[in-house]
Amino acid sequence: MNDEYYMEFALSLGKKIVGQTSPNPPVGAVVVNNGQIVGFGAHLKAGGPHAEVHALNMAGEKAKGSTVYVTLEPCSHHGRTPPCADLLINKEVSRVVIATTDPFEKVAGNGIKRLQEAGLEVEVGVLKEKADEVNEQFFHYIKTKKPYVTLKSATSLDGKIATASGESKWITSEEARLDAHKYRHSHDAILVGVNTVLKDDPSLTTRLPVEGKNPIRIILDTNLRTPLHAKVMTQNDANTWIVVGKSVRREEKEAYLNYNHVEIIQLTNETINISELLHVLAEKSIMSVFVEGGAEVNGSFLKVGAVNQVITYMAPKLIGGKNAPTAIGGAGIDSLEVALPLQIISIEKIGPDIKIISRVEDDT
Repeated sequence: MNDEYYMEFALSLGKKIVGQTSPNPPVGAVVVNNGQIVGFGAHLKAGGPHAEVHALNMAGEKAKGSTVYVTLEPCSHHGRTPPCADLLINKEVSRVVIATTDPFEKVAGNGIKRLQEAGLEVEVGVLKEKADEVNEQFFHYIKTKKPYVTLKSATSLDGKIATASGESKWITSEEARLDAHKYRHSHDAILVGVNTVLKDDPSLTTRLPVEGKNPIRIILDTNLRTPLHAKVMTQNDANTWIVVGKSVRREEKEAYLNYNHVEIIQLTNETINISELLHVLAEKSIMSVFVEGGAEVNGSFLKVGAVNQVITYMAPKLIGGKNAPTAIGGAGIDSLEVALPLQIISIEKIGPDIKIISRVEDDT
């Protein structure tokens, strides 16, 4: 067995918890002694024990003289939990293998330095690219102070999200729709426009064969038109944040505040400014947002370049028609030179449909 073998196991633990540790990173750790795995763990939620703590507790006395594999640089500061670097030192670990460094300013190399100064052997960069991908939401959040934005659309082969009459259920297959719910589970928030609420009355919850995490529901509703009988209001299995413009009066908001799971976020402009919204969400510890809006909402994110990942499900259907909406609306761009550059990460078949994952080439 080599370092990559054990790091793969640690990364698999980190992947399983993406979306449930926000605003902390999803980290996995494995303890190996004399060629045997004697402990492993993952950071399950913000404020809870870190991955190294779980793994070392499981290892017990066998932690002494062991090699610990961790997907992200151990913390070196006192936050909600004590420093993991100190714990590794106190447990008399011999060697620490780290997949990638932590850009958080209170860590940023200090964890590695502390381990080395204590005489531990430290190896950095094992399966770094895979670790960076697991932590892409966290890294973006730390570096930009904004949430990581995934834009999802379900279209026909010619890029239509509905017919000219507005019919959209269902363009893609049940398999594709189920796959999309995995992204709801792995994001902190799901975002739509008020027109989606008025037209479809969605629950905006996660529905998977096994129980999934419900993201916070964010409704862009400039003039506060969300009906009090809408499912996002009456169903309290997820929190609902309604984002409004500055012209909405206090008395208009009062009826909504009778719901314990509902919060009104009032911005400073007459219309909703996406850049301002993202900064507000970051301040509220939202690390990732899954945008499932219509063409206009999608267009508003594209207009300010606030897209990091695009998930596209394409059905083998042709709809046609100049009045049938496409995935991204708004005014569009005037020159190809300013088109948002994407890199296609993967293409796969989901049921009868095609799923394309694309990411912005340089989003930081």
